[in-house]
Amino acid sequence: MTRFIEFTGGDVEAYLAAQEKKDLLRFITCGSVDDGKSTLIGRLLYEAKMLFEDQLTALEADSKKMGTQGGNLDFALLVDGLAAEREQGITIDVAYRAFATDKRKFIVADTPGHEQYTRNMATGASTADLAVILIDARKGVLTQTRRHTFICTLLGIRHLVVAVNKMDLVGFDQQVFDRIAEDYRAFAASLGASEVTMIPVSALQGDNMIVRSRNMAWYHGPTLMAHLETVPVGDDLAEKPFRLPVQWVNRPNQNFRGFSGTIVSGTVKPGDAIKVLPSGRTSSIDRIVTYDGDLKAGVAGQSLTVTLTEEIDISRGDVICAAREPLEVSDQFEVEVLWMSDEPMLPGRPYLFKSSTRTLPGTLDELKYKVNVNTMERVAAKTLALNEIGVCNLELDGQIAFASYAENRHLGSFIVIDRFSNNTVGMGLIRFALRRAANIHWQAVDVDKASRAALAGQKPAVLWFTGLSGAGKSTIANLVEKQLHAAGHMTYLLDGDNIRHGLNRDLGFSDADRVENIRRVAEVARLMADAGLIVLVSFISPFRSERLMARELMEPGEFVEIFVDTALAEAERRDAKGLYAKARRGEIKHFTGISSPYEAPENPEILVDTAKLTAEGAADAIIGYLKAKGRLTKT
Repeated sequence: MTRFIEFTGGDVEAYLAAQEKKDLLRFITCGSVDDGKSTLIGRLLYEAKMLFEDQLTALEADSKKMGTQGGNLDFALLVDGLAAEREQGITIDVAYRAFATDKRKFIVADTPGHEQYTRNMATGASTADLAVILIDARKGVLTQTRRHTFICTLLGIRHLVVAVNKMDLVGFDQQVFDRIAEDYRAFAASLGASEVTMIPVSALQGDNMIVRSRNMAWYHGPTLMAHLETVPVGDDLAEKPFRLPVQWVNRPNQNFRGFSGTIVSGTVKPGDAIKVLPSGRTSSIDRIVTYDGDLKAGVAGQSLTVTLTEEIDISRGDVICAAREPLEVSDQFEVEVLWMSDEPMLPGRPYLFKSSTRTLPGTLDELKYKVNVNTMERVAAKTLALNEIGVCNLELDGQIAFASYAENRHLGSFIVIDRFSNNTVGMGLIRFALRRAANIHWQAVDVDKASRAALAGQKPAVLWFTGLSGAGKSTIANLVEKQLHAAGHMTYLLDGDNIRHGLNRDLGFSDADRVENIRRVAEVARLMADAGLIVLVSFISPFRSERLMARELMEPGEFVEIFVDTALAEAERRDAKGLYAKARRGEIKHFTGISSPYEAPENPEILVDTAKLTAEGAADAIIGYLKAKGRLTKT
């Protein structure tokens, strides 16, 4: 019986229908660098007869030109398609390949082994049902082996296959295999991974890949392909409550309004009662529409459009779910985060968070701990660096319908997006909602912001002075406040140095502490503006992200960014305290402009060029701007 698909004639339509009904296994290959992941996939593709003659010819030519097997076929070249991958003999990007046998269809993701590309490995693992973790028989269990295993278990991959590769290079020694198997199983047990299958292989020579190896008669388990063909796949998503994240409001004309998306769990039929979250509005299903016509029912995994019997307000990012078994809704969670950026994760910094089809601003709170992937020890930390994993709280600016990741991958996961570069900088898993999210509510008060501003007879405002140390921010802010005070306005000046004597005395000058420093001050400024004051804030505030966060806390037009632009050389010349000189000698760490960056405003409301204006002239210009914008009009 042939192991791979061969059509031998007969009813073509019946043959195609049979192929379509086969179940699908998505799996990844992972492990440390040079453990043979690409070679293993290349061997499977070769044995699966998924290569055309011209591909084989090209493989033979490439193997002689840049292969690592002395002119013999280098199967890794079938997968490593990037020029940099072939030149270095490594995998960088995730490469997906599809193939099939007479028993099952497969999609395999070849993921990189280098630590710096761990984020790419996590991307490939996020949709996998099974992981083939390769271990070089000569090296045993390595740090990257542990890291990849931890990520696989973190992402809910239940089936782990450990292919102890390159057994030919250790003489097919059973003791080597047994020792590695014992080490790995002990580590996997500490993660709660119970379904672990150990297989000794030689991907290059084909031992225990497709047929049982004569060189390892001592091994009595399945070959790799036999296990992949028979391991139980699928899940119970169809048996779970109905959930449909809305990806698109489908309105091709005035006579049709539907809501499109992919069912992530459960089944749905016309007439079923539904609830839309987070709004809580209810209706029932009228039709289930697809390109091929209406369906009698929709099941998990299907992409479709539903229409409702009663029209209610639904937008992209909402979740349609079973009315009797609705999802939870919250805006605060405990989450696990894998950081995927060269720039560290900074608690308190505003990021964008995309969960399912909804994107919201939010922040990650101070880390509870990060995980040492070698020992599984929980380590105290303030930030996460590239490829580090930690646990913290997530606070969103709005509520989302969610499930824990353990319950539903689609509704319990999210990615973290940098607001300025739009790069994906992290990924996370929701553990649970924080109870405080449901127990804490805004207290209604009768005396509001407008009433307090009316009593003060002025329009609240936040004047945010930013610039290098020594630029003259505090000097100019002080002159502006004196003019405002003389004109009868109620003001308050929040100065960076003064605040660090009290409210922020516990903070240093690391990037993480700078972010928290500005977060606290921005919240104080908002409260003072709510009290009806004109607030002057004089802080270096070096990062655009935090200045944007402060702006978004205020009402439109209330935040005025004032960039006090002074050349670094001039700021150093003015430095009576000698701070710049100490920073250049390395005596002061994280000093803005020297060892820590300053991100200049791109579009400030007011630009003060101190090379052209005196402090008094700058203060007059700021007052003039405020008058022109009507911010100083007495009410």
